[in-house]
Amino acid sequence: MRCPFCSHDDTKVIDSRLVAEGGQVRRRRECTACAERFTSYETAELLMPRIIKQNGNREPFDEEKMRAGLLRALEKRPVSIEKIETVVSQIEHALQATGEREIESLVVGELVMDNLKKLDQVAYVRFASVYRDFKDLNEFRQEIDRLAEEPDQTGSVD
Repeated sequence: MRCPFCSHDDTKVIDSRLVAEGGQVRRRRECTACAERFTSYETAELLMPRIIKQNGNREPFDEEKMRAGLLRALEKRPVSIEKIETVVSQIEHALQATGEREIESLVVGELVMDNLKKLDQVAYVRFASVYRDFKDLNEFRQEIDRLAEEPDQTGSVD
């Protein structure tokens, strides 16, 4: 690794530790030329799969697009930003864990709905109404009835 102080390209590792629940390695380094010390962080670079849209187009996974959809569904709902970010991370991890290079957009939509169902049922119905393109009140009723029949999966969002 190149020294950020003198740009010398030889440094030695003095200390290494796992951080971020084992998701990163923190390395304390020292330049062999100027003896300055600095810290570097390493993380595994896992590529997100490309998304195959319903019309057949392929596009890179867009975390911000997914987050925007979640935030829209959760607007004015008592759910913390931390819980939303946790859901975003869980969905990204699930997509990476498939090991696939490409994933249908329907898979992403279902993951979002599954997580919203557990997080906030009102937000789930909002998202589902747009995602599944509900045409009338009967479709809303059917989805709400289906949701009411399931065992309560929501966690406390106090």
